[in-house]
Amino acid sequence: MSRIGKKPIPLPKDVTLTVKENLLKVKGSKGELTRTFQASQVKIENKDGFILVTPTNKTVTASQLWGLTRTLVSNMIVGVSQTFVKAMDFNGVGYRAAVNGDVLTLNLGYSHPIDYKLPKGITAKVNKNTIEIVGADKELVGFVSAQVRSLRPPEPYKGKGIKYSDEKIIKKAGKTGAKK
Repeated sequence: MSRIGKKPIPLPKDVTLTVKENLLKVKGSKGELTRTFQASQVKIENKDGFILVTPTNKTVTASQLWGLTRTLVSNMIVGVSQTFVKAMDFNGVGYRAAVNGDVLTLNLGYSHPIDYKLPKGITAKVNKNTIEIVGADKELVGFVSAQVRSLRPPEPYKGKGIKYSDEKIIKKAGKTGAKK
């Protein structure tokens, strides 16, 4: 029995949710998201301002998809009402970032600047040495953040590179034989 799947999801007043066969649409002030789900395994219904997800049968697959579907629906509702933000810090000599429309331009110590085209529904903000990736789709925000981080991951000696704001870099000591 899923502990997560049993919890009802409160539906904010400015969010509308429509379910047609196996297609779920959530629309709010920050955007609109659609997702397909397995209607043969789980049922999504709106009752008195709460969203309930229930399994349609007692198979292992239905049990597995119950909590997953509930979490995905919850993330969609939070995304269209509040949006998700992933903050990243970058440091290094000459490292810079700028946003021009839907293109994130990064100077990361390479011989050329890197232009990263942001997908539809994602925006970026740059403040000094911080990049914020903002969007309604939690999965897409995390994916874009991971791709931007992979352009110059932090190195363990001086910590230069792009890292998540809540990430801790364990620094290595470096060469100690030269000091003797």
